[in-house]
Amino acid sequence: MKVLAATTNKGKIQEISDILARAGVSIVSLTELGLKLDVIEDGETFEANAIKKALAFREASGMHALADDSGLCVDALGGAPGVYSARYAGEQAHDQDNIALLLKRLSGIQDRSARFVCVAALALKDGRVITARGEFPGVIIDTPRGTGGFGYDPIFLDPVTGKTFAELSRDEKNRMSHRHRALEALREEWLKVQG
Repeated sequence: MKVLAATTNKGKIQEISDILARAGVSIVSLTELGLKLDVIEDGETFEANAIKKALAFREASGMHALADDSGLCVDALGGAPGVYSARYAGEQAHDQDNIALLLKRLSGIQDRSARFVCVAALALKDGRVITARGEFPGVIIDTPRGTGGFGYDPIFLDPVTGKTFAELSRDEKNRMSHRHRALEALREEWLKVQG
C-alpha cells in the first residue's frame, strides 16, 4: 500500500520508510509527486500539528497521508523546546543553532532529563484520522557526539546504550526511537480499525 509522507525532511522520510517497510507500506515522497504545500504548524501540541499536516496533504494528493510532529522536551525547561524544536533558535535556524541555544539555556542546570516525543497522524482517504504517540527518555549532554541522525541527536544520550542518537546506526535508532514507537503504535491502531 502506498502512503504519502507529508514531510520534506529527508532524514524523517528515510526513517519512516525503514520502519514501515516491514508492514508492507511503500512511502511516496512529496518530491515524487511534485507536490509543494506549505502547512503552517501553529498548533500548541504535537497532535494538533500532525493532524493538520496529514489532512492538508491528503486533500492535496488524494492519497493516504502520513504526517508527524516531533521534538525534544527538556524537563528543566518546562518541556521546551517542544513543538518549537525545529525553530527553537529562529525560523531560519540550523540544527547547530538550536543545539547551541539549548545548551546555553541548560548551562549550570543539573537536571538534564529529556525525552523525544513523536506524534504520527495518518489521514485515510475514507476521511478517518488515526494518531499515535511515541516517547523515548534520555539525557542531554554538553558536548555533541556522533555524525548520524539529525536535529538534537548529537546531544541526546540514551542511558541504556551510553550512546547519543547520533552515534547509533540507522537500524539501531529505527528500532528504538520515539518515531519508531509512534509508527508501531499507529500501525497497531490502523490494524484495529481495519478490523
